[in-house]
Amino acid sequence: MPARVHAILVVRPEGRTPAANHLQRTLAALAAQTRPVDALTIVLCGADPALTQVAASSGAEGVITAPAGTPFAVATALATPRLTGDAVWLLAQDTAPDPDALVRLAGALELSSSLVIAAPKLVSWDDRDEIVSLGVSMNRYGGTVELAKGELDQGQHDADADVLGADVRGVLVRREAWSALGGLDPALGGADEGLDLGVRARLAGDLVSLVPAARVAVAGDGVAAMARGRRRARRRAFATRTAQLHRRLAYAPSAAVLLHWLSFLPLALWRTVMHLVTKMPYRVLPEWGATLLVLFRPAAVARARRRIRTVRRVGWSRIAPLRISRAQMRLRLDADGADPDAPVRSELRFFVGGGAWAVLGALAVSAALFAPLLAWPVLGGGALLPLRADIAQLWQDAAWGARPLGLDAVGPADPFSALVALLGTLSPGDPSRAFVVLWVLALPLAVLGGWFAATRVTESSLLRITAAFAWALAPTFLAALVEGRPAAVLLHLLLPWLFFAASVAHRSWAPAGAASLLLVAVLACAPSLAPAVVVLWSAALIVVALVAGRGVARVVWLLVPSAVIFAPLVWTQVRRGTPWALLADPGVPYAGAEATADPLGRALLAAGFPTSDPGGWAAVFDGPVWWVGLLVAPLAVLALLAVLTPRWVTASALLVIAVTGLATAFAAVGVAVSFRDAIAVPVWAGSGLSLAWIGLVGAAVVALDAGLVERVRVLRPIGALAALAALLVAVAPALTAQTASVESGRSVLTNGPVSTLPAFVAAEGRGSTDIGTIVLDPRADGMRVDVVWGGSATLSGQSTVQATRTAASPADEELAALAADLVTPSADDVVTRLADRGIGFVLLASAPAGEDDVIRGARLGAATSLDQRDLLDPVGATSRGDLWRVNTTIVARAPIDDHQVRLQRLVTLASLGVVLVALLLAVPTAASRRVARRTPRTVGPISGGSR
Repeated sequence: MPARVHAILVVRPEGRTPAANHLQRTLAALAAQTRPVDALTIVLCGADPALTQVAASSGAEGVITAPAGTPFAVATALATPRLTGDAVWLLAQDTAPDPDALVRLAGALELSSSLVIAAPKLVSWDDRDEIVSLGVSMNRYGGTVELAKGELDQGQHDADADVLGADVRGVLVRREAWSALGGLDPALGGADEGLDLGVRARLAGDLVSLVPAARVAVAGDGVAAMARGRRRARRRAFATRTAQLHRRLAYAPSAAVLLHWLSFLPLALWRTVMHLVTKMPYRVLPEWGATLLVLFRPAAVARARRRIRTVRRVGWSRIAPLRISRAQMRLRLDADGADPDAPVRSELRFFVGGGAWAVLGALAVSAALFAPLLAWPVLGGGALLPLRADIAQLWQDAAWGARPLGLDAVGPADPFSALVALLGTLSPGDPSRAFVVLWVLALPLAVLGGWFAATRVTESSLLRITAAFAWALAPTFLAALVEGRPAAVLLHLLLPWLFFAASVAHRSWAPAGAASLLLVAVLACAPSLAPAVVVLWSAALIVVALVAGRGVARVVWLLVPSAVIFAPLVWTQVRRGTPWALLADPGVPYAGAEATADPLGRALLAAGFPTSDPGGWAAVFDGPVWWVGLLVAPLAVLALLAVLTPRWVTASALLVIAVTGLATAFAAVGVAVSFRDAIAVPVWAGSGLSLAWIGLVGAAVVALDAGLVERVRVLRPIGALAALAALLVAVAPALTAQTASVESGRSVLTNGPVSTLPAFVAAEGRGSTDIGTIVLDPRADGMRVDVVWGGSATLSGQSTVQATRTAASPADEELAALAADLVTPSADDVVTRLADRGIGFVLLASAPAGEDDVIRGARLGAATSLDQRDLLDPVGATSRGDLWRVNTTIVARAPIDDHQVRLQRLVTLASLGVVLVALLLAVPTAASRRVARRTPRTVGPISGGSR
């Protein structure tokens, strides 16, 4: 047994519990040792009056004062010159040993002369039956592996002795070995200090052993402990990764040190991806911080390698058996994931519960109603336009840069353009056909989304199907289909998936990542929902912070991708002085039969109808159709009664969504921020109604599911069928509008056009957007003029920045001057100026129906003037109007300047980066699936269990 034991007790005031309390218990435990320590040195880190008083009255041989931030390794080095015994006992203020701990540790050193480190069993401060740490090893990559941690102490590990290392707290080290090894390595950053000391002792040919009979209680908030708690997870990750990278360079062969050093940055990038995939984004910043710290600290690595080289007596093969193999790691992970007492999520029952049949039924109905559309190459009418014929051009329209409309428009693309490009990419051979297929599949896709959204509200298969059909029969959705509003259709298809993911985003990173991407798509389709989204997001953030206590970071993340992707558009509109223009609907500005702001129009909005023709009944009957709104009453009554059920919390949240959406619709009706041919176009109020509808349907399902019909179960199917039947009657004309004759005017959908320009221009511009066409259109309010780049004006090429401008830009003024000169016979030759601008064609648009003599005269005068231009060759009359070709050298469209190129790259990288991060977070892993299985599928309490 060592003749003398010198204890080093490092004290630092941190942690929730006052350090003086822990220090007093530790000092009392030292005084109660059956084999007392022979000398005690206290290293006091920080000037704390209470700790100073306790240390002064402890009877220690010496008290060393150090700065408050002194690490444990540095503190022990300060006390090393004062060591007088044969062994050194490393303690902190929160390490209280059992009375027989020292005698057992010292006895282990006495039994074996080659044993230089004896480590105790660390147990919980408040529960001595819980093992905190008992031995530490490494995996094949140098990562630290706790051999026993967080287990109930039943003596199951007491036979284990030979280990690679141990937690540094409470270890007893021979003084000669302590001096030879150079003590603890301060470059480890407070992590893996005991493991590193054990590795160096093993390389010196000595032994490291556990002494399970010696128990030391630890609180976990002392200077030698790792940071605890979720709030300190980043600090813990930083220390752990710093220690791992430092040891990797310290332990590597000399020839491999440089290779390891060079691999750190690529490795950090790879691990960043893996942290996101494994749903641990809090480790990303610590990963890069630790990497950069170790990269630029070569002196610390050199000192660590010198310590190893000085004492090394054996090869690394001697410690290989003590490492944890890959098979052992797999067994440990499987054991950690096994929790037989954890709740198991109920089966989805998509097929056996009738969800698949509901989707197939909706597909059959849709095929009967919309099958003729499949013969159309391009879907036209309303706000629909053809798409680019080339996928690369589609994505070019979605990027920041030169816009395909306007003389010299450069700026951000609407995020909706990226959504259009993504949809068009699904049909690479003919992108425009993607929207034809979308219209045919819209009903079954709506049923599918509604069914999955309902799984967050109910376990009942019947009610899930009810919610799915109620969502597909939403008046605003059918109105969008009939009026040809692609953004509104996509919004209604995306909203249930956003609800499905966002309602559980606080639980794990996978749904949070998916919800953040879906939110980008939703806002891209309906920017007018942004205020409602912010309100609901703020409410969710407050609830999660106050009630759940965790998951706040996941809820915060929901808005991050949207903020990054919309930032260029927000900056452009705010800088131009038109912030309200951010609410403009994307795509083609289209003024259909929107509900008005009068009392009748607002009553229709309150009933869920966004147009002045509720459900299409006005086109069927000549009489009043106010009664159509009453058919939505059963659903609304059920939704209101839901707050009287045991699940009133869930119902209240859904009603908040409904009220927020309805308020958005009321605020949007009659508001116009975009223009088409100088005519104001109001914001589509149906976007708010789609949001309100998801809350309304969800609350109605809660009412049927939780209490109102609990005693009489037969009322559940009766109530569900009654609500659906009334809703079906309300929207029947809109649902069947496409089967009616064209003369009825119940649907605006048309076959095409394939291009908005003549076929000759479309053929020329099919493979490039560098060919410009100036379009002249004389009207009663003046000459309408625009420039279209490529073979057609396209849906993806539309820009809210262009559509919402309220003042003429220099490019607009130049374009107006060019148009005026073109149609003025006395003006000088303007064709060369057109060619210098990259414009190769002049199109005098066809006359609209009912054109008066004045406009006809202006059109003839413009045609005469154009015919007199020597450098314009008439192509002839086309279905789009009279066409002329510029017969001179066409200068290519001016490229964007260097500043704009840099801005383009910045916007692209930022957008792609945040989308990539969100995608990596959204990718499910085995661990995230295990977590999901331990949580209920529905949100909120369920009365009566699963059904």
